[in-house]
Amino acid sequence: MNEWDLCTTSDELKEKIWTKNRSFSGDVWFRFRHKLTAVIGLIIIILMIIFSFIAPHFTKFKYDEQNLAFSNIPFRMHVTKINNRYYYLSSNLKIIEVSEDGKLIQSLSLKEENGMKKTMTFTDGTNDIYISYLKKPATFVDNQGKKITAVEKKWNKTFLLGSDFLGRDMLTRLMYGSRISLIVALIATIVNMTIGILYGGISGYKGGLTDSVMMRIVDIISTIPLTLYVILIMVVLNNGFLSIIIALSSVYWVSMARIVRGQIISLKESEFVYAARTIGSSSKTILFKHLLPNAMGPILVTATMLIPSAIFIEAFLGFIGLGIAPPMASLGTMCNDSLQTLRTAPYQLFLPSLLICITMFGFSYVGDGLRDALDPKLKK
Repeated sequence: MNEWDLCTTSDELKEKIWTKNRSFSGDVWFRFRHKLTAVIGLIIIILMIIFSFIAPHFTKFKYDEQNLAFSNIPFRMHVTKINNRYYYLSSNLKIIEVSEDGKLIQSLSLKEENGMKKTMTFTDGTNDIYISYLKKPATFVDNQGKKITAVEKKWNKTFLLGSDFLGRDMLTRLMYGSRISLIVALIATIVNMTIGILYGGISGYKGGLTDSVMMRIVDIISTIPLTLYVILIMVVLNNGFLSIIIALSSVYWVSMARIVRGQIISLKESEFVYAARTIGSSSKTILFKHLLPNAMGPILVTATMLIPSAIFIEAFLGFIGLGIAPPMASLGTMCNDSLQTLRTAPYQLFLPSLLICITMFGFSYVGDGLRDALDPKLKK
């Protein structure tokens, strides 16, 4: 065979198309899963759903179960070993006896002495432990006033993420708080998407005077910040789950309506719409079976982006005292409750705030991935 001879090939190979034949949904999924941030966001959302709806069935605490003896106990404790026993001195000068593996056993009583020391007596009455609060923070000292230095760090095995100011389990309350945030955000987004699609679709398809009147109503609503509308509605309504959904669903559809209107206006002069009119299709059929399905890409992206916005607004309402009524847990109400112990127990604010940020990042990453996956201009 000569070095420059052409390679032979069969007719079967000539007809073969060297690419995978994917459907539209398959092509969207292919581009979505090849975007790292979108996959990370999807994993975050799945983990949040498991954490919020499945994990609460495996916890031994209830979201409203209180134990004032174990209030403000962090998830990482500095315990002091005295007479082969371990003790934790809380920020409010409570002495908690801790087992060797980190489980909370009991809260021991204190009695004041000379106004400068507190003396704790064991139940058997044989040993006294002194606490000095002449210096911050308070420390264990012996009867000579010398600081006891046998300090160790132990994980809290009773409350894995610590307890709040009422002795409630932070982990359990985070689970239920995340559930409330996700449910409120999803329901509000579905309602907003439904109203926005109908309102924007009709406005864009009808055009003319109908479109002008409907869009002026949207402009009037948009002149005042939507968050202010929600706060005013929540002030009129009583605090509660249903009130938040009504408040979020009443005004946040305007952005969806504008997106849908723009898509319908750009599509209604297309050839497939003229073809549908030629065969006698009604306006309802053209709008709901031809125009809206072709505009679902931007609609889905906008709906996904509405979810983190709804989560933030729900948390904000809870933070200012207009959210879920206590004792029901909500991430916003947990942030509000933590303000009174911010200096002594900052983890009570940090944990729900971190969960809000993670959830919002997850949905934002998924929305960004959907936007790229549904954009035909980015198809490779």
